[in-house]
Amino acid sequence: MRHRGHRAGALALALLTLGACDVPMQSGPAPTLPIDPDVPSAAAPAAPSPTSRALAQHYARVQVDLLQQGLLRTDGGGPDTPFAAHTLANNFIRIALYDEYVTRGGELVAQQTASRLRRWEQPVRLQIHFGDSIDPEQRARDSQALTGYARRLRRASNHPISTVGADGNFHVLVLNEDERRNYGEELRQLVPGIGDTAVRTIETMPRTTFCLVFAFSRGNDPAYTRAIAVIRAEHPDLLRLSCFHEEVAQGLGLANDSPMARPSIFNDDEEFALLTTQDELMLRILYDRRLRAGMTVEEAQPIVEVIAGELLGGES
Repeated sequence: MRHRGHRAGALALALLTLGACDVPMQSGPAPTLPIDPDVPSAAAPAAPSPTSRALAQHYARVQVDLLQQGLLRTDGGGPDTPFAAHTLANNFIRIALYDEYVTRGGELVAQQTASRLRRWEQPVRLQIHFGDSIDPEQRARDSQALTGYARRLRRASNHPISTVGADGNFHVLVLNEDERRNYGEELRQLVPGIGDTAVRTIETMPRTTFCLVFAFSRGNDPAYTRAIAVIRAEHPDLLRLSCFHEEVAQGLGLANDSPMARPSIFNDDEEFALLTTQDELMLRILYDRRLRAGMTVEEAQPIVEVIAGELLGGES
């Protein structure tokens, strides 16, 4: 997990994986997202508590601080961040086939561990859920941002990914501090059988956790069937958008973080806020049909190297 805000990798439990994200941005103004008039609005938003208001002020300061340091870029990488086929292959293996966390005594413990390749074998249906505190204009901006991002992910991965208004299998929750701390009942309705560790982790997120995602599979099957991402409502626009980008992408199977990955949002250095060119290529590799869910590092490595060489025109 990242600390300062944090973006966490993903963790595979008996039946799920977790990833959390601290939000990224770039130097420069935050993108303006138009309002979609078709998004249903809520009644009068519930007033946030003093704790929630204080968190909003804190994350606004964090965003300003990171931007002033030249971090949280939104350019996707450029001449200053070159990478070759072998770099792409190595970064993919570390991010898609290693876990950042293990469970121990019902708690999540940071520990890099070789795992198996995990991804969705069924279409991904992203459904956004808002707490009562979210006003209609913000709901519209968030909904439009997620819909546009789903289109980008679908193009990058060649996997069916869309947004839906009901019957989703990947739930994106936008909640403030007050709502999230009392969301256990709703979590159990969204994912019947969700474990106590996942519920407790979501309800007790510390301030240093900007956002997180859990992806679930059935038993020992490595194919994901459900996911839940949690986005803090207190975030300013770019931190908020950054959380959407990383948590949804991690919930697709790019579960870990690596300090070697650049340009990438799967890196705890906060340099990039939004999905980069290399991240898109890693999604393309992840959903290539030459790979299969459940592969080990040893099984996947030679195939990944071939695919990476093809994507970068044989550059080594």
